[in-house]
Amino acid sequence: MALGIELFLCAAALALLVPVSVLSAELLLALTYDGKSAMPETGERRRLAILMPAHDEASIIASTLRSVIPQLAPNDRLLVVADNCSDETAAIATTEGAEVIVRSDALRRAKGYALDFGVRHLERDKHGPPEIVIIIDADCQVSAGAIDRLARMCARTAHPIQAVYLMHVAGNAGIKMRIAEFAWAIKNKVRPLGLCRLGLSCQLMGTGMAFPWSSISTANLGGGHLVEDLKLGVDLARSGTPPLFCPEALVTSSFPSSEEGITSQRTRWEHGYLGVIVGETSRLLALSLRTLNRVLLVFALDLSVPPIALLVLLLTVVWSASAALYLFTHMWLSVVISTFAIVLLAFGIGLAWRKYGRHIISLGDLARAGIYVLWKVPLYAKFLGGRQSEWVRSKRDRDLH
Repeated sequence: MALGIELFLCAAALALLVPVSVLSAELLLALTYDGKSAMPETGERRRLAILMPAHDEASIIASTLRSVIPQLAPNDRLLVVADNCSDETAAIATTEGAEVIVRSDALRRAKGYALDFGVRHLERDKHGPPEIVIIIDADCQVSAGAIDRLARMCARTAHPIQAVYLMHVAGNAGIKMRIAEFAWAIKNKVRPLGLCRLGLSCQLMGTGMAFPWSSISTANLGGGHLVEDLKLGVDLARSGTPPLFCPEALVTSSFPSSEEGITSQRTRWEHGYLGVIVGETSRLLALSLRTLNRVLLVFALDLSVPPIALLVLLLTVVWSASAALYLFTHMWLSVVISTFAIVLLAFGIGLAWRKYGRHIISLGDLARAGIYVLWKVPLYAKFLGGRQSEWVRSKRDRDLH
């Protein structure tokens, strides 16, 4: 009986050591990036369209458009899809100078449907569709020069390109939200930067994404997947054109400050992400091994890394069970493996914090990350017992007043 439990715990610890090793390698590789060697993107600037899906974004879309419009060339298009809006989103976007199309479909309510609607509109252009399509969410700020870098890199590589996409919290935010901001920076900046150092691909992040027309026009966009961007990245990787990372292009947004808003947002993101991990990782791994595709193998391993809070939670459970078993039986192997995994994870996150997180959170507050992990336990329990399966727009702060 005890031997069987020890074997199970060893297997669980080894299984967790795989994503821990992948994550730690990505974090360590990112430390070698200094930004000083970044060269201006010299690829051709081809005719592009900015595609912006927007659902009830009247309070913020003008600011977003003002960050985009100065970066457009004379032949570029800016298309806003006012999707099932009940506010003045369409009118404001028109006033700001965007081309606006309105979509009304009460049954099919999801970002993917809005994107598909916009792409189908672009392909009917009498002058022909754009060569590059850049997707920007309506609640984001696009840093100066980002559009040009994304467009030129996309034209040069003929691959989808992903900008750095960071989310920030208010200056008076509590420890839980500052940990969330740091975790977001790890996922959307540090990890893809590590992969970029090896010339490897990254995941799509939902905004700040540039696509060759041949990729986006044939993509399966019209669906209600919880994380349509992540699923699209998986589909593109499987077809041989995985997304590449552009660390010099930056898009930013803000976390909701309300408890209801952040809970809604995290539930959709993480249930969708875990669903993709469960449904796609093993198939991608099998395909990469069958075709001896190194790029696809690394993409699948990167996809296999769960949210850090969940990884910490699972490691804690396995280590605690292993330690309890050791106290009664002196079987030590599972304790050693799980301890090594915990130390490796802590080492990687600590070094990443030193370079990329000190401005977000203090080391003392980071050490109290257990608060953040415990806060997310109900979210992961809900995934097992009644996961969210339909797309629901995250509530902004303005929706709650």
